[in-house]
Amino acid sequence: MDTLAGQNAFRQARKRRIEASHAFDGDADRLIQYYREWTGSYELDVEREHYRGPLIVAELAGAVQAAYIGRERAAIAILDAGCGTGLVGVELAHLGFRLIDGFDLCETMAEMARQTGTYRNVQGDVDLKRPLSDYSSASYDMTVCCGVFTLGHVRPNGLRELARVTRPNGFVVVSTERSYADATSFENEVLRLQEAGVLTPVQYLRNGRYIGDEDAHYWAFQVHQSPGGKGNYLA
Repeated sequence: MDTLAGQNAFRQARKRRIEASHAFDGDADRLIQYYREWTGSYELDVEREHYRGPLIVAELAGAVQAAYIGRERAAIAILDAGCGTGLVGVELAHLGFRLIDGFDLCETMAEMARQTGTYRNVQGDVDLKRPLSDYSSASYDMTVCCGVFTLGHVRPNGLRELARVTRPNGFVVVSTERSYADATSFENEVLRLQEAGVLTPVQYLRNGRYIGDEDAHYWAFQVHQSPGGKGNYLA
C-alpha cells in the first residue's frame, strides 16, 4: 500500500468511526459503549478531520460575554453540556473562562475531560435526553453544547433543559450539524421556545465549518425565563 493510498484508507476509517456514532438513534447504552471503545483514538480522529466545532463554540461564547455580559470571564459560571473529552473546556480556558463545569453521557470521556484540569467538576453518566436532575434551575450564567445536537444523539427538545439550568438573562451557545438541523427541524424547536418566552436567538452563524466536509450552524440564545420544572420538555 503506497503512502497516499494508506493515508486515504486511514481517513476513510476515521470518517466511518465518526459517522457510525450517528446511527444509534439516541440509544444511550449503545452510545456509551461506542464512545467508551472510541475514547483512546477520539481526539486524534477528530483533530485529523479538522474538528472546528469546539473552537467556534468557545469563540462565540467569548463574543457573547464581550457583547452582553458586564462581568469578567473568570467570574462567569459555565456548564459544558456533553463535554466529551473536554475540547470545548480547553478552548474556553484559553479565552479566560475559569468557572467551568461539565457532564457527559460516557464516563470514560468525562474522565479525560477531568484530566485536562480546566473544569471545576465533571460528571459522567449524564444523559441530556433525560431531566438533568443533578443541576438546579437557573444555575449557570452560560451553557455551551458542541457535538451533541447531532444525528443519533439528542433530539432538539434537549435545548429546553439547557435553558432551564441557565439563569434568566444568561446565554446558551450550541452547535447543530447541518444534516441534523435539516433532519430534525431544530429551528421549529427554537420557534416554540421563543414563542413561549423562554429564549431568543441573539447570534446565528449559518453553514460554518465543523468537521471534515460537514458544516454546522452555531447559535447563541439569551434565556428570558426558566422553562419550569426539571425535564419539562415540549412534545
